[in-house]
Amino acid sequence: MTNSWTDIQNTDLVIIMGGNAAEAHPCGFKWVTEAKANRGAKLIVVDPRFTRSAAVSDFYAPIRQGTDIAFLLGVINYCMQNGKVQWDYVKAFTNAPYLVKEGFGYADGLFTSYDEARRDYNRLTWEYGLGPDGYVTADDTLENPRSVWQLLKKHASIYTPEMVERICGTPKEKFLKVCEMIGECSSKTKTMTSMYALGWTQHSKGSQNIRTMAMLQLILGNIGVRGGGMNALRGHSNIQGLTDLGLMSNLLPGYLTIPTEKEPTLDTYLSTRGFKPLRPDQTSYWQNYKKFFISFQKAMWGEAATADNSFAYDWLPKLDVPGYDVLRTFELMFEGKMNGYVCQGFNALLSFPNRKKLTTALSKLKFLVVIDPLQTETAHFWENHGEHNDVDTASIQTEVIQLPSTCFAEDEGSLSNSGR
Repeated sequence: MTNSWTDIQNTDLVIIMGGNAAEAHPCGFKWVTEAKANRGAKLIVVDPRFTRSAAVSDFYAPIRQGTDIAFLLGVINYCMQNGKVQWDYVKAFTNAPYLVKEGFGYADGLFTSYDEARRDYNRLTWEYGLGPDGYVTADDTLENPRSVWQLLKKHASIYTPEMVERICGTPKEKFLKVCEMIGECSSKTKTMTSMYALGWTQHSKGSQNIRTMAMLQLILGNIGVRGGGMNALRGHSNIQGLTDLGLMSNLLPGYLTIPTEKEPTLDTYLSTRGFKPLRPDQTSYWQNYKKFFISFQKAMWGEAATADNSFAYDWLPKLDVPGYDVLRTFELMFEGKMNGYVCQGFNALLSFPNRKKLTTALSKLKFLVVIDPLQTETAHFWENHGEHNDVDTASIQTEVIQLPSTCFAEDEGSLSNSGR
């Protein structure tokens, strides 16, 4: 979240896509109702379903599942074509004036330098052009065809209201009404906040969904202001706290990343992580990455972490490449290449897709340890009942060990939710 829950009361327009805040986040949604009651704020809901959020919205627009990016690029195109842009903000606080290297382009649904064998892009042509002083070249008029602004304008130009209607199924008049309401928030006196949840983040193109809305908000000048921003709806503590505290397999506390086996020295590790200013006098939170990392190492190893031993860098475990993330773990399990699995704070059988494949994977283990305050479906994957009665219980040799644990209410300390 770029803003806090409470700050939503300061907005003039709320748009909910990829979520259903009224039903799934009722405590947070109260700030939307505060904005409506005290400021006359409007609420737009764009969703394939007519949800409880839509039921209390000022305007509802239907959309086909999976077409959010086309919808948002259509809104971006509308704002660019109709001057619904906060120009001073765009020129001063975004990368819109930056010039991209020659060679970058887009055609036939692909960006430049697609490697079909790797099914990925070679991004060398995607970089900014650098001047003799080492800084990014820029055009503050935004007229240069290699500027980020002009490249985005060209890319979004095909997403006309008619195109959006054809792709998204949203009636043209409804789409244009949404554009009109959003366009009003390009004013310096009006702000819009975007609220989304797992309908975007867990999508196969989740990052692109969120990034496209972020581009729209930057065009409107709505990032970093009261009542604006990109706000992910994570009302409970396990998601936000998980990432804040570095509990993911590739993270350290404070959003630092664990080194890989390809980074044997501290200098190698830091060379790809510290933010390098792109323009003169530019500042960034991540310019302090080295300070954050050394502080973490000192917290871990105390006085033993010194400059002479690279602050105990060698003592920090390194990730294999590729890493053993949860997707690869279950794939290896399914292939019969894993003997045991310890599952804590995670109900894989209900959280992951393809329950039948997961049941087969768990059936190939020698042992499964489940640590949880509740009985979970994962701990009872071997049971044959209900709609999943195709489980051959007799053939499963996995030893399942259940260990009870305390829940958050029984522990001391603090927790982090969306508002931290």
